[in-house]
Amino acid sequence: MASDNQITIVGNLTDDPELRYTANGAAVANFRVAYSTRIRDAAGNWTDGETSFFTVNCWRALAENAAETLTRGTRVVVTGRLKQRSWENQEGEKRTVIEIEADDLGPSLKWATASITKTSRSSSASSSSAGGGGDWGAAVAPVGAGSSPTEETPLDGE
Repeated sequence: MASDNQITIVGNLTDDPELRYTANGAAVANFRVAYSTRIRDAAGNWTDGETSFFTVNCWRALAENAAETLTRGTRVVVTGRLKQRSWENQEGEKRTVIEIEADDLGPSLKWATASITKTSRSSSASSSSAGGGGDWGAAVAPVGAGSSPTEETPLDGE
């Protein structure tokens, strides 16, 4: 969507993705990505600058694929939207965090190689549909539009 706040980051996973499931069965994976800037000093030598850490959340098939594929130290490219979340802790203090809701992610191929394996999808779309098989020809619901009022979506708060 043109009005969404899009962001792309490249960095290394600080730990393996944590995969959980909501009460309605939706998969959600959380992980952190670290990025350090490189700075050239007055003598012309490169040194590490400050490190930034980003919390990334991904949902459903993307979450399951991330948990199965990515491990600590993997260099990744993450594209998604910024999302602010607020809550009160046990002491009653209000806390706010800004996280990345991943729309897409994958390993960076700058210093690595990858083997791609397409996952099978369960779908009622026939393999002779105009989309070339699988669910490629199936109708797609807009992001955030669950099939029922109780279905959780990436845009629902937890």
